[in-house]
Amino acid sequence: MTSWIGRTAAEIAAAVQEKRATPREVVAEHLARIERLDGRIGAFRTVRAEAALAEADEVGARADLAELPLAGVPIAVKDNLAVRGESKRVGSAATPDTPSAEDHVTVARLRAAGAVVVGLTNVPELCVFGTTEGVHGTARNPWDTSRTAGGSSGGSAAAVAAGLVPIALGNDGMGSLRIPAANCGLVTIKPGHGVVPAGVSDGDWFGMSENGPLATTVEDARLMLAILADTEPASPSAAATHTIALSLRSPIAGIAITKPYTAAAREAAGVLMKAGHQVRRADPSYPMSLSFTSLAHWTAGTSEDAQGLDPRQLTRRTRVHAAVGRRFVKGVRTGASRDALRGRLEPFFEEYDVLLTPALARRSPKSAPWHERGWLRNVLANTNYSPLTPPWNLTGWPAMSVPFGKLPSGAPTAVQLVGRPGSEAVLLEVAEQLEKLHPWERTAPLD
Repeated sequence: MTSWIGRTAAEIAAAVQEKRATPREVVAEHLARIERLDGRIGAFRTVRAEAALAEADEVGARADLAELPLAGVPIAVKDNLAVRGESKRVGSAATPDTPSAEDHVTVARLRAAGAVVVGLTNVPELCVFGTTEGVHGTARNPWDTSRTAGGSSGGSAAAVAAGLVPIALGNDGMGSLRIPAANCGLVTIKPGHGVVPAGVSDGDWFGMSENGPLATTVEDARLMLAILADTEPASPSAAATHTIALSLRSPIAGIAITKPYTAAAREAAGVLMKAGHQVRRADPSYPMSLSFTSLAHWTAGTSEDAQGLDPRQLTRRTRVHAAVGRRFVKGVRTGASRDALRGRLEPFFEEYDVLLTPALARRSPKSAPWHERGWLRNVLANTNYSPLTPPWNLTGWPAMSVPFGKLPSGAPTAVQLVGRPGSEAVLLEVAEQLEKLHPWERTAPLD
């Protein structure tokens, strides 16, 4: 019997389209793996075993099965997006356990493409932090279960890295796709503003939050992004060369980037140079005020999301984060600081097509009950390990995390690719060259 565990979404869809596999057998095999392994990983808040098998049968009976780009592909959905018939808890005890009446538009698009939702994945409370733990569960890095999977799309990333699903849906407000993808050795793209429907929360963190894919290959990420954006997948242009800037500087002043991550970025630059790209060392002109701008937007977004929730049921770190943010909401809402940042960084991207950086500054924190710890300790832990992601939510420009290299522990390292508005296809093309010339191990060796 052929096993579908560890296969890509594209491979599974092709097999189902050609009737070499049925959606039920593919979904059932992944459900069995979830049952066997997720106790160690903590990817899922809830698993829809019975409902997913029924949905798989519905997909298998569709008259258009042969045309479905995700025919029979099991997917996981981050628990801040509505899935019809399931509650949306957003990692909190303060949210209602009420089933959603309709799918979020991104979930609806994936289902229309033939995907089967097998479960909703764990997130930190209100998706605030870059570690995933709380009252509903703790998501660990499948490559090193002593470490957090990252956040806030930590459960979705852990599910893919553990081979529990081939692809998953997450979102990114200050790095919430790229951080866990970098920890867990996955490909992700935070699309530029307006490419994929957002609707992540009441205000999408003032337009900074974007929905996007988590995958083990660039092909799967490109395919899923096209479905989420309701467009045709962009065809890679093998002959194109680009001007690429390599920057090893933290955008947030005072944070050092550790050797495994600087080494990954340098080596990736060398690979791209040999592929024909023009690569030069160059740093964007990050303002000294960026740390304050990031903190103001990060906390203000939480302040908006916490409105209407019983503060007594929120953890202390979330309550403090929201309280700090209240004083910033009015100023953040004007968009002035984001406009100023875009104006400052635009000349850099007139000179360079792509910015290449380390994805993280250091390995992820230990898997621990961070939700029980103080606010300042959480903020410092998050900022010190992930200072490189927030600027690109503030600008609203596309950014990727791509696996590249390993830590001494054997867990993955990663690089970040950033481009100007509308450059998603260029970033995917460059990522695909890295994948071809420096391939990575796609799933953690858990068996």
